[in-house]
Amino acid sequence: MTTLKCGDYSLDLSRPRVMGIVNLTPDSFSGDGLLGDTARAIDHARMQLEAGADILDIGAESSRPGAIPTPEEEELRRLLPVLAEICRWGVPVSVDTYKPAVMRAALAAGASMINDITGMSQPEALAAVSASDCAVCAMHMRGLPGTMQHDPVYVDVVADVRSFLRDAVGRCRQAGVEDSRIVLDPGFGFGKTLDHNLALFSGLTAVTIDGLPILAGLSRKSMLGAITGREIGGRLPASIAAAVIAAQKGARIIRVHDVAATCDALAVWVAVEQGAKRE
Repeated sequence: MTTLKCGDYSLDLSRPRVMGIVNLTPDSFSGDGLLGDTARAIDHARMQLEAGADILDIGAESSRPGAIPTPEEEELRRLLPVLAEICRWGVPVSVDTYKPAVMRAALAAGASMINDITGMSQPEALAAVSASDCAVCAMHMRGLPGTMQHDPVYVDVVADVRSFLRDAVGRCRQAGVEDSRIVLDPGFGFGKTLDHNLALFSGLTAVTIDGLPILAGLSRKSMLGAITGREIGGRLPASIAAAVIAAQKGARIIRVHDVAATCDALAVWVAVEQGAKRE
């Protein structure tokens, strides 16, 4: 599939697209949470867009390992003022939430994608997205953020993740969500050890279902820290390398904190790939 339907937008996926992260939380693992400062959050979103982001992803609840759930009312309080502004900018806006009520409010405010870390596992969530024309990103996660890193075990992580995503696609289709609106995320770091993440990354091309696009989120993650020995602030080179490798393995949307650097790296990769095809 080369085009993703995102509400009023159509996202051309013939080349990898960059999703810029905007965290509205107090406890983002990456240290970039913007809780309580609506103006700064909007400025950050604008900078992500100007740096080259094709889509913005807004999250108002942390899903880092060990995170405590955020009450629905608080998530909405953080989210809606920022969303009201950026949905006027003429760019697809994704909202990172698993709560059906937040999904409905976000879509009513103009969001064009729902990014669900629980893989659209709740019937009410499916009802919320099926009643719209938004895009849906279904992610794999083993357990819940608070406990997901407590000794996760898989028989075969690639096969297990693919099976979960196949079921998620089935749920979406059954609810009336067309394939042109579905994106799949293998969930790097969500209930997975370093070995699991590396095996999943190596086998990324085998994860997709019926050619549906893959979203890869590896930016600044602990797996990169484990590989390089770098703290979060020093993981930019590793994040860029991971983004390019993900693109090489077929990911169509790359979710990142560092938009400009990632866009530059992907532009070089795309130019080389296009040149190779002409030879």
